Amino acid sequence: METPKLTVVGAGPGDPDLITLKAVKAIKSADVILYDALVNVKLLDYASENAELIFVGKRVGCYAFHQDQINEMIVERALRCGHVVRLKGGDPFIFGRGAEELEYAKDYAIEVAMVPGISSSSAVPAYHGIPLTKRNISESFWVITGTTKSHELSKDIALAAKSTASVVILMGMKKLSEIVQVFSSEGKSETPIAIIQNGTTSQKKIGIGTISTIETIVEEKQLSSPAIIIIGEVVNARVDLSGMYEKANNVNRFSEPVFL
Repeated sequence: METPKLTVVGAGPGDPDLITLKAVKAIKSADVILYDALVNVKLLDYASENAELIFVGKRVGCYAFHQDQINEMIVERALRCGHVVRLKGGDPFIFGRGAEELEYAKDYAIEVAMVPGISSSSAVPAYHGIPLTKRNISESFWVITGTTKSHELSKDIALAAKSTASVVILMGMKKLSEIVQVFSSEGKSETPIAIIQNGTTSQKKIGIGTISTIETIVEEKQLSSPAIIIIGEVVNARVDLSGMYEKANNVNRFSEPVFL
């Protein structure tokens, strides 16, 4: 039998073309793939026909398996089957619990590896022409979880609201009213804000406004999770990319990569 191994793989932000070659190689070599709800299932086309594919769907408020069950499944399958790929949306080390799963597997003397993915925190704004940094506008950016493990608003958001940095908030839609209050209390009610749902997929939706108007816009456009929130003057610095990705995606869509 193969040496038991766990490879945690970042699946990227949704568009299956935004997968790394190293990630595809890992998927191809897997005996078992445990994949999340935010993973584009087109990526499973790269898997071996003999691979066991297990949906462990983790999404806010909806769990096919809890984290401790996933950890136990990783170990059981690695010891019994060989190479387990844990396929996670975005980058597993950015609010993805990738490190927790690697540490758990190592405790059972299982070989581990990590393949970074493209994070939605940077990819989704870029996909819609929003630069998180730009000369004379923003010198830095924050990436913050909107909801903590205790289901409260992250205290870091209050700190970020005091800065001039661009602010990217993941998993924050249920806390939008609180986020609006925090920025309004800092005198930033007219600060630009964008909310982008399913940002790199064909189901993408976007709402752009200010802190004072965004809740109305969200209601009008019926925006919901999964979505990211971008706050700052960079929203007004966005580049019009309309039509660019639609044209690109019609060329060699899901084509097989060539490995040298």
